Amino acid sequence: MFRVDVKGLSVAYERVGEGPALVLLHGFSIDSRMWRPQIEALKGQFTVFAWDAPGAGRSSDPPDPYGLADWADCLAACLSSVGLERAHIAGLSWGGILAQEFYRRHSPFVESLILAGTYAGWEGSLPQPIPQERLAACLRDASLPPEDFVAKYLPSMFSRSPNPQAFEELAGIMRGFHPSGFRLMAMASAVDTRNILPTITVPTLLLWGESDERSPIAVAHALLKEIAGSRLALIPKAGHVSNLENPEAFSKEIRNFCLTTPRSSLSS
Repeated sequence: MFRVDVKGLSVAYERVGEGPALVLLHGFSIDSRMWRPQIEALKGQFTVFAWDAPGAGRSSDPPDPYGLADWADCLAACLSSVGLERAHIAGLSWGGILAQEFYRRHSPFVESLILAGTYAGWEGSLPQPIPQERLAACLRDASLPPEDFVAKYLPSMFSRSPNPQAFEELAGIMRGFHPSGFRLMAMASAVDTRNILPTITVPTLLLWGESDERSPIAVAHALLKEIAGSRLALIPKAGHVSNLENPEAFSKEIRNFCLTTPRSSLSS
């Protein structure tokens, strides 16, 4: 892992490979380790950048308040510091919400978007009262001991018959969650980003686990309708964290999409 200082925060990241830049944004309660299969599979063709967002993994906890705009600006500063001026931006779950805000604030960086198992914010994608109930539960559960936290949240991340190795790998990552970062990311998830969707003009791929229960497939179809020219690909035998449950299919979709976007040669 490398580190960069952004406004007093120590931000950890991994950068490997050569080729068009691909930025990977993790979900809440986890960190860049969730991208292990994609880093291994794609580093031969891409410059892969995967960060631990402030409040996760090996990065510092941000101050409270800290919102999507703050994370987006921090990411832009990180990419600039390592010389990545244009990249394919891929985000899963909370990372996909952040990717939308990043596009809103820093579109010159964005070659394409890959939004996986995400939302137009909970408020923009889930019926009431689910968004506020989910937020209240997250704020309460941030104080749970790691084992209890994992026991509550891990099952919903996979299909009903997950690969045991992927299940244990994600459990190990989730045990290291940051309570304060988790609270802030939950608050940043309970937003409505639907106004961003019609403004997106870069190629956009929606990736969804066919058995995703946290972000049902209806959410994907709503995004597909609002983002002009977007395309939806389903990951078979996978739930919410589809990149770990079916990494081969997930990585293949990213590879094919990024290598065939019209402007890929302009990536840093």
